[in-house]
Amino acid sequence: MERRYILSIDQGTTSSRAIVFDTDLNILGVGQKEFPQYYPQPGWVEHNPEEIWESVRQSISEALHKAGINGSEIAAIGITNQRETSFFWDRETKKPVYNAIVWQCRRSSEICNRFIKKGYQRVVKNKTGLVLDPYFSATKIVWLFENRKDILEMAKSGRLAFGTADSYILMKLTGGEVHSTDVSNASRTMLFNINTLKWDEELLKAFRIPASILPMVMPSSGIYGYTKGLDVLPDGIPIAGIAGDQQSALFGQFCFEEGDAKITYGTGAFLLTNTGSKIRRSRYGLLTTIAYQIGDKVCYALEGSVFIAGAVVQWLRDGLKIIEKSSDVQRLADTVSDSGGVVVVPAFVGLGAPHWKKEAKGLIWGITRGTTSAHIARAAVESIALQSNDIIEAMEKDLKKRIKVLRVDGGAAINDYLLSYQASISGKTVHRPKVLETTAMGAAMLAALGAGVISDLKSLKERFKIDKEFKPSMNSREVRQIRDRWREAIKRV
Repeated sequence: MERRYILSIDQGTTSSRAIVFDTDLNILGVGQKEFPQYYPQPGWVEHNPEEIWESVRQSISEALHKAGINGSEIAAIGITNQRETSFFWDRETKKPVYNAIVWQCRRSSEICNRFIKKGYQRVVKNKTGLVLDPYFSATKIVWLFENRKDILEMAKSGRLAFGTADSYILMKLTGGEVHSTDVSNASRTMLFNINTLKWDEELLKAFRIPASILPMVMPSSGIYGYTKGLDVLPDGIPIAGIAGDQQSALFGQFCFEEGDAKITYGTGAFLLTNTGSKIRRSRYGLLTTIAYQIGDKVCYALEGSVFIAGAVVQWLRDGLKIIEKSSDVQRLADTVSDSGGVVVVPAFVGLGAPHWKKEAKGLIWGITRGTTSAHIARAAVESIALQSNDIIEAMEKDLKKRIKVLRVDGGAAINDYLLSYQASISGKTVHRPKVLETTAMGAAMLAALGAGVISDLKSLKERFKIDKEFKPSMNSREVRQIRDRWREAIKRV
């Protein structure tokens, strides 16, 4: 039977998805499975790795069923994943030894402060392009070693394996035989030197992390290994593409040229701009990261991360209980003409770029006697665009030129009001693509290239289609007032 389909595994923060694409990048079947979130203490977030793998397995089965194909027709598999989340397993048993510590988790804040006081902030930024923040993997590992001496001993003996979600899923797909990652995920650990493209010995020594726990780093496109011993897929399918979710979305948005930019509105919001072969050092609170590597060609990006974007809508649903389901938010927000002067700053786990306020707390500002749940809902949606605009402004300062077009994707990109508001607040044209599953599509594209199913980037570009364009519609005075009110609220968190 001819293998002519690409399976993309998109392992996210709240659910896992599997999507079957044909070689023209049309979606044939989608499977999705949510998994539990664990909050052992305030500010702590964990996942159970085995529950994540089960969600992946079920998603694959569902996607194949909906596509009406069987596993033997899959030509290649791509993986994209929540980044920074840290998995730990026993090399011998292949079993997890601790829950995955999620990117949102703030438990290592004091460890970060300790290293900042020791003067490591500049060292980390020069070597990794990142800032010393609990967001990244390194201090999560340090926390685990300091609090679980038995796991530290496993590491010293060479029995412990560490990886981000892609590494764990790759290990499971290959029957435990492969322990690898790609450069984009490695660049998010705070242990990988983006100048030399190697694990950094000085940082490993500073954090007291044995190199033996780390995965082998490979390009984003190429064959990592083959499926083995699975009940949902036959043996021998190549896993041929891996990228962290935001880098995968950049690739899936066909941002192949220097200056191309995208925003993904997911649990968080992430703006990346392709900087080509140049490593751009940010002076305005952004991160320098590796976008992807194909062959010997490494592409870099500037990145800004909003920790709470779509999650603010989940909070309206689960915390305040002012909506029953996430899709109700715009219906409620549309019952008022504006936010009534209310500003929501959803700093539930601190503020990310460009502010980097680890200890910030959420704020609802500007409430009056006339404030209703609709005003709060509208302000919450607007907060996604306002936080994103802070990053856009910082990025343009670093690039020393304007970003003209923003390509958008992610769950909230279906919200026309959000995209219209984003266009007006930022003064940019916003393009929404026909296929919003750009994170999964990026991984599929990398896998198709890696397995030789698609020949080159030029042939990929022919497949890009825009669904809708949004242009600025507010007057400059109104935009200025909104921005000033937002800046005042940010000062108060």
